[in-house]
Amino acid sequence: MPVLRSTLALAAATGLVLTPTAALAHEGEVHPGVMSAEVAAVPTVTSPNIRKIAGIPDTATISMEFARTGPYAYVSSLDSISVLDLTNPRAPVLRGTIVNALFENEAMTYGERWIDGRLTRFVIAGIDLVQASPGDPAHYNVDNGPEIAIVDVTDPARPRMRGRTKATTSTHTVQCVSQGSCRYAYTAGTRGRFSVLDLTNLDSPKELKTVASSASGPSGPNSPFSDSGAGHYWDFDGKLGWHTGSGGAQAFSVTDPKNPLRVTGTGPKARTSPYNDFILHNSMRPNAGAFKAGAPASIKNGNVLLVTEEDYLDTGEEVVCDRTGSFQTWYVPDLDGAAYRTRNTTGAMADKGTIRPLDLINPVAEYGGGLSLPVGAFCSSHWFDVHQSGIVALGSYQAGMRLIDVRTPTDLKQYGYVTGGASEVWDAYWVPKRDAEGVAIRGQKTNILYTADAVRGVEVFEVGLPGAPLAPAATAPQVAAAGLAAGAGTSGVSAGGLGAGNRVGGGLGAGSGLLLGLSALSLAGMVALSRSRSGAAPTRA
Repeated sequence: MPVLRSTLALAAATGLVLTPTAALAHEGEVHPGVMSAEVAAVPTVTSPNIRKIAGIPDTATISMEFARTGPYAYVSSLDSISVLDLTNPRAPVLRGTIVNALFENEAMTYGERWIDGRLTRFVIAGIDLVQASPGDPAHYNVDNGPEIAIVDVTDPARPRMRGRTKATTSTHTVQCVSQGSCRYAYTAGTRGRFSVLDLTNLDSPKELKTVASSASGPSGPNSPFSDSGAGHYWDFDGKLGWHTGSGGAQAFSVTDPKNPLRVTGTGPKARTSPYNDFILHNSMRPNAGAFKAGAPASIKNGNVLLVTEEDYLDTGEEVVCDRTGSFQTWYVPDLDGAAYRTRNTTGAMADKGTIRPLDLINPVAEYGGGLSLPVGAFCSSHWFDVHQSGIVALGSYQAGMRLIDVRTPTDLKQYGYVTGGASEVWDAYWVPKRDAEGVAIRGQKTNILYTADAVRGVEVFEVGLPGAPLAPAATAPQVAAAGLAAGAGTSGVSAGGLGAGNRVGGGLGAGSGLLLGLSALSLAGMVALSRSRSGAAPTRA
C-alpha cells in the first residue's frame, strides 16, 4: 500500500501543479479551450420538494465551509481552494482561488480572529497524501506524513498560503474547537489518540500534545481497523466536542481546549454490525443546550446524536446499496463524566459509554427515488447537515443527496432526494441564517442547500420543509423528464451535468474513473482493502 499511495500522490501532485487553472468556472464562464458539457447536460432529478436554482461547475469538489461572519463560503477541491461570495446565496459568485494540489481535506474548517485591529479569516487544510501549491513552492508534501496548512482568506480575491505544521496523528480531518477564535484545533487521530494543535501564531502553528480517545481506537473484528484504529471527525456543539471513528463516538468537555476531558461515549454496539462495519464517520447533536439527563429521546431535547456510518467497496459487497453505510440516531441518556471516567480509566477504552442506538436507515435501498440504482460503486452515507425543522441533508456519493426526517428519531424516513446521472455528492450544507451583524446563528439555517459534488461541482437548491412548502418558481417551472423520474410529474428535472469546469487537461477533474479511485482512497487507501464479514444486509434497530 505505501508504494501505491506514494505513486498516486505523486501523480496527483504532478498533474495538478502543472495545470494551474482555477478549478471553479468564474461566474459560470467556460475556461478557454474547454469542451462545454452544456451541450450534453446530464439532468438533475429531484423530489417535488426540492428545486435546483444554481450551480458552479468544478473539477473535483471535496468539501465546503461557511464563514462565521461575512457572506462567504470556501470550497476545497483536489486542485484548489476557492472563495465564494454568498451575498445572494441563491446565486454564488467566485471571488478568488489559490491553486493547491491537495488530497484530501475532506472536512475543511474555518476560523477567524482579530489581529492588530483587523479581522483575519483563515481555513485549515488537512493533508493526507499530497499537498503542493505554486503559492508556497518551498513546501510540499507527497505522502510525507500528517500535516496541516493554513490558508489566509482575509482578502477573498487573494487567498494565500500562510502557516503549516506536522502532526503525529492523522490529519485526515482537522476542526477548530471554536470558529470565533480557532486558537486550538483537534485532528482526526489514529491508534487511540488525537493531536491538540496550537494555532495561536498562524504563521507558525504547532502540535501541543496527543490525547487518548476510544473513538480513534480499534474497531470490532468486522472492520479493517480492528488492529489499529482511525479517528475521523470532530463536531463541537457549543457544549461538548464529539469525536467519531472506528472505535465509536466519544464526547469531551472542551472548556479548557488544551486539556479536553472525556465525558461519555458509545456502548458495545458502536463497534459491531450493522452499526459500524467500517467507521463512524461524523456526528452532530442538535439543541445541545436543551439536554436533560433521562429525558425522552428527541432532537428537541438535545439527547440524540446523529451519526453516519461510512462503508463502501472495502469487501466488494457494498456495490449493492443496501449493504453500504447507513445514517443513524443514538440516544444520549446522561453526561455523567465522573462515572464515565471511572469506567474508562485510560480514555482509550472502548465500549464503556451509555450511548445506545435508536434507529438506522439506508435511504437509497429503502426508498430509492429519481435516478437511484440498487447497485453502485459508492452509495454509502457520508457527510450531512441538520436543519432546525428536523430534516437532515445527507451526501450519499453516487446516490446523490438524501433528505432524512429525524423528527421521530426511532423511526427515520426519507423526506426527499436529489439524484443525477453523473454525480458524486460528498456533502450537503444548509446555508446559515445570520443576525443583523452578519454573524451565523448557531443551529439556525435557511431553506437554501448547497451540495459538494466531486463530478458536478457546487450546486444550489431550495427545499420545501415541514410547514414551509416551496413557493412557486420565479422562473419557468421545472420540466418533467420522460423516462427519467419514477412516476411522471412527481419529480423535478433541471439541466445540470458535468459542467464547464470539467476541462480538458484539467488535472484530476476530467476523469470520472480517477475520481472514483480517489474516493476509494479516502479511507480505504490507508488500510487493507479486504476483510471478512457476514454478507447479511443491515437490519433496523
